[in-house]
Amino acid sequence: MGQDIILHNSVSLDGSLINFDVNMELHYQIAGGYEPDAHLIGSNTIIDGIKLYGNPSKEKKEDFIKPDRDENLPYWAIIDTKGKLKNLLHEIRRFELCRDIIILITKKTEEDYIEYLKLRNYTYQIVDDEKADIKKSLTLLNKNYDINKILTDTGCILGNILLNQGFISEISLLIHPVIVGEKGYNIFTDIKNTINLKLNKCEVLKNKYIWVSYKNVSF
Repeated sequence: MGQDIILHNSVSLDGSLINFDVNMELHYQIAGGYEPDAHLIGSNTIIDGIKLYGNPSKEKKEDFIKPDRDENLPYWAIIDTKGKLKNLLHEIRRFELCRDIIILITKKTEEDYIEYLKLRNYTYQIVDDEKADIKKSLTLLNKNYDINKILTDTGCILGNILLNQGFISEISLLIHPVIVGEKGYNIFTDIKNTINLKLNKCEVLKNKYIWVSYKNVSF
């Protein structure tokens, strides 16, 4: 397959993904610097992101039209096998730095969600019978859309699955100067085996944040 897959997250000093104020400007500045062909995102991360901006807005006529944007922009490949993003995807389609949305579903995904996608001209792909097979999903993205570099800045679940299955080639962390403690949600809580890494980059940003990246030498 030969894809370059970067796991990028903002974390607290003690490794939490939540319950602290993320510097979103820096987070996305680093993410954009990788110039990925696609972002791979889980549906729960999309829902959490929409919640940050309050209640979702209502659909408009233009939300039913597939955007015509610069081909150099990255796709957003979203795993949503249970149709959790029904009536929410227009919020993502409006994001001008997204070339187009690719929804990854399965044969068990509810028909009314598939109809929702069809009526609004969303691109979707069936990647397995019941659960989204990660290897099949990545292969499909590479074959059908020429996606070779993927950045995932999703939550713990998808990130840990990608690490456990050996797909992550690089880990990028923007470390924030805060300790969350007992309210934390550790980024690597479900990692099953030791993963050996090699330091690739370490930079101090704005005199308070540390950006580190590691190459996966077990890759």
